Amino acid sequence: MAPLKKSATPTPEVNLYDQLIATIPSIERKGAANPYTSLNGNMFTLLHQSRLAIRLPEDKREEFLNKYQTTRFEAYGTIMQEHVPVPVALLRNTKELKKYLDASYEYAKTLKPKPTKKKV
Repeated sequence: MAPLKKSATPTPEVNLYDQLIATIPSIERKGAANPYTSLNGNMFTLLHQSRLAIRLPEDKREEFLNKYQTTRFEAYGTIMQEHVPVPVALLRNTKELKKYLDASYEYAKTLKPKPTKKKV
């Protein structure tokens, strides 16, 4: 029997992400290398290379982009149109960031479910 792999020590960003996600008990955190949350197949948060992206509805997204002087989230050369990058200082402020997580979760509830890719 092969020995079990030891899990890597979570980064400070992963710990902060987990702390944020824990503010809404009904949200399940998924993914090991790139933690994320999704609802009905629609991803609404993603921690990619220690950078948090959060999916927001248009009005909240524009507010966020202006308030935090940022642009849309980009990963692997692709711009994720509805996702915004969360500044590190904001990631450290769970209380302030929670209102955007709430908005993101509520927005995800309005999105059309994506078909599952799981094999039966």
